[in-house]
Amino acid sequence: MSVADTLAEDMIAGGDPSWLLRETGYELLRESTFETRFALSNGFLGVRGGLASHLGACRAVPPRIYVAGLFDTPTPDSVVPELVPAPDWTQVRILLPDGPLMRCPDRSSRALTLDMRRGALFMEARQTCNAPLDVCLRSLRLVSLHARAIGMQVIELRIESGVSDLTFEAAFGPTDFELAPERAELDLKAWRTWRSGRSLAIAAAASLEVDGIERQPVMRGDLTWNWSWTAQPGQIVTFRRIIAVTRHHATDVHAGARARKELAAARTLGWRGILARHEAAWAERWRCSDIRVTGDAAAQAALRFAIYHLNGAANPEDPHVSVAARALTGDDYRGHVFWDTEIFLVPFYALTWPEAARTLLMYRFRTLDAARAKAAQMGCRGALYAWESADSGSEVTPAQTVGPDRKILDVLCGSQEQHISADVAYAVWQYWQATEDEAFLQEAGAEIILETARFWTWRAAPEADGRRHIRTVIGPDEYHEGVDDNAFTNGMARWTIARGLDVAALVQARWPETWARLARSLDLGEPELAHWREAAEAIATGFDPATGLFEQFAGFSALETVDLNAYAGRSVPMDVVLGRERTQRAQVIKQADVVALLALLPEAFPGASGGTNFDHYEPRCGHGSSLSRAMHGLAAARLGRAEAALSYFRRSAAIDLADTHVAIGGGIHVAALGGVWMIAILGFAGLSLRADGLAFDPCLPADWQSLDFRVRWRGRDLAVAIDGTTRVLRVALDRGAPMTVFAGGAAFVIAMDRPLTVEGVGG
Repeated sequence: MSVADTLAEDMIAGGDPSWLLRETGYELLRESTFETRFALSNGFLGVRGGLASHLGACRAVPPRIYVAGLFDTPTPDSVVPELVPAPDWTQVRILLPDGPLMRCPDRSSRALTLDMRRGALFMEARQTCNAPLDVCLRSLRLVSLHARAIGMQVIELRIESGVSDLTFEAAFGPTDFELAPERAELDLKAWRTWRSGRSLAIAAAASLEVDGIERQPVMRGDLTWNWSWTAQPGQIVTFRRIIAVTRHHATDVHAGARARKELAAARTLGWRGILARHEAAWAERWRCSDIRVTGDAAAQAALRFAIYHLNGAANPEDPHVSVAARALTGDDYRGHVFWDTEIFLVPFYALTWPEAARTLLMYRFRTLDAARAKAAQMGCRGALYAWESADSGSEVTPAQTVGPDRKILDVLCGSQEQHISADVAYAVWQYWQATEDEAFLQEAGAEIILETARFWTWRAAPEADGRRHIRTVIGPDEYHEGVDDNAFTNGMARWTIARGLDVAALVQARWPETWARLARSLDLGEPELAHWREAAEAIATGFDPATGLFEQFAGFSALETVDLNAYAGRSVPMDVVLGRERTQRAQVIKQADVVALLALLPEAFPGASGGTNFDHYEPRCGHGSSLSRAMHGLAAARLGRAEAALSYFRRSAAIDLADTHVAIGGGIHVAALGGVWMIAILGFAGLSLRADGLAFDPCLPADWQSLDFRVRWRGRDLAVAIDGTTRVLRVALDRGAPMTVFAGGAAFVIAMDRPLTVEGVGG
């Protein structure tokens, strides 16, 4: 049985729809949406997928192929690096004597199916309209999660009627002059980037069988194959191609040898072995990260889609790269890394795939010197991370952009959106809380937190009023630039300094030799730590005890109030509706700002002030960012407002799953997908990390009959089940030493032979 047959049986003949994403028909205007939604990735290789992209004659633009870390500046005078598209290794042409075979396929027969459980993309189409041959075409595509250098493609043609000469051509697409060729042989090509000196090598093998008998190509070239024969009714034609890709951070004469070695290992396995190991790798990822919801099929499908893309976005083997804002699924934001990774993605990885979380944070450690250099340019000590980061960690935010009115606008985020340094520290601490990875803390994590705490101590300048102020910043609400004492920035800065003091005390107590090394290399001693304590206490918060409100930034409450309900149904962001100048003078928020602080640091909101701030700022938010609704959903769930949180959950999922967001063609919104997971687990399940265990405070939506999931905590595997109908929480320890779980206001010790059942939770 062919691979196409195997997958067709499982995916089309009764497959569980919650594991499948399927589109039928073909619409040219929606093709970029399909290419994003059906993208494949393993954290190293990314391939956009679409209905037409499987049929070379039908596509106007080849699908984008990405290799993580392959950055270059597009022109000699450019200073902003971009992720360079790699050659299209999926390209084929199937030709009749008078033109392409599939020039007139039956549009209604076209179906694209993404099997998220297996990480495989399957397409089928038929040609029946006045052509010499009636043909059914099926194809499979994957990028291996087991061996990330490997990609595989299988195409099957069934000749149903007709006789004709047929030619099958397999080649590699052009690189749009973005890569300089360095080496070309029958089974291998190598390139380098024009300016950054990165090396890329691809080795490939291809075969074609007719009725199970392999045919030799009539023509060979550099990574090209050409077969010709006379097609007869009943023939089954199977084409298989395996590719191996290697990337190197400098021009490398051994790049080709490494690609060939990877390819040889894959060919030894064969396509069935490649598929089996790939499926096993995905099965393990799903074992650790799947979420099961009963009572809400749409939520189940949304969670599976989110987790599929999250699992495909990271590569725990490569600390030279991180997850970009669109992962490896599109060109938006040039492949740059933002705060999205640390705030919206690391929670998922830390609790389901800590090896991936560690690698993402090691990327930040590897770029720590660049963060130090940026802080020094401001006259500060410590580390200020780049708002947009590529491979080196240097600031790569573009200096200017084109606004909606086609005017050139200065981009100030690179210099003013500084909360990124607190966001990185937050992720490091969250990873430490989830894993207690002592080696990481000693080797990298402590230094990151200490250097970011040092930065905020220098950045928060003391003034005559006795407080420390952080002036001229941009908070998450990017509609307002150059503001003073942004509540999110100041709150996260205070938190970071406090964690710096905690880390210093912890390392001194547990690993005095490590502390001696850090103190010496960082020139950090007790006098400076005392200075940190004073700074953390003195940073202005903007909190008004009389109202219970945090002012978003100094002067925000004096700005014009705008009723956003009057603009319901708009299709563009509020800064386009009102104009940039009026928006800056108004209480119109781009995305969660104070609400984001509430979601991340609920303990910073005394008494009932959490709900007070949510109620105040929610109606002022225009949700001009894909990140915004997830933060609102998490905050709402933690406040016990499950139905409001569910609304935000659905709208966050819809960004990529529904055709409601104009930017989906540029890649998936991976942070919004991370936010979907956060709402479900940190929100509805009420999971929170404590120094001494895990805590649960469930609050399920009314339609969710149950929620089941797994998490990893400090070397332990836990299975969690929440019954929304009976309000029962069950926690089982499948692996690891006994631990403490908090639920219903009480502490419980669980062990592998002693699971926990708590009644009356989630009210």
